Amino acid sequence: MKRILFSLMAVAGTIFTVQAQSDQFSGAMKQQLGLLDSSSTWSPAGMQQAANTFERIAEAEKTQWLPYYYAAYCRVNEAFLTQNKSTTDEIIDKAVLSIEKAQTLKGTDSEISCILSLIASARIGVDPMTRGMKYGPESSELLETAQKQNPENPRVYVLKGQNFLYTPEAFGGSKTKAKEMFDLALKKFSSFKPESDIAPNWGEAYVKELMKQVQ
Repeated sequence: MKRILFSLMAVAGTIFTVQAQSDQFSGAMKQQLGLLDSSSTWSPAGMQQAANTFERIAEAEKTQWLPYYYAAYCRVNEAFLTQNKSTTDEIIDKAVLSIEKAQTLKGTDSEISCILSLIASARIGVDPMTRGMKYGPESSELLETAQKQNPENPRVYVLKGQNFLYTPEAFGGSKTKAKEMFDLALKKFSSFKPESDIAPNWGEAYVKELMKQVQ
């Protein structure tokens, strides 16, 4: 009887420990995701700090793909926001390392393909004249992959529209096509349900801002 009681207590203790770790992870992620909604975070320094924090969470929770995903998301936004283009590739390389770790844990996934597309677009920004022909098609192909992986993912259409908006018309850009994608993104957002309260759910406020440029 004592052995049975001891075993039950040990199991209960393990469950409690695992639950406590899970709650700690979820709490840390929610706190950082809340900071991403702050305007002060949307600067090169703010994104760098956010990426560093997600990387620390990832190193503590090596089986979780989302911290690596958000670290990559923050790094690629840091790359877009930085004015010093000589450092952009170094920042993007860090994003690549994080998203590759996320992909190793998660497997093929529409959200990951969207980040890979953003990474390709960020490479263009370093030198559009010489890099556009390589990374433009790569970014578009990754979004086609993301759409096949999950046609209901609204971020696919946000990024497709963004590509149409910021690509010169001579190379396939179009405000009309951008608006079509933005309209579709908003429609998808109206019915989209993230997998959890820390799963990717960004883009709706951003696409509403982009819509102002195509009205």
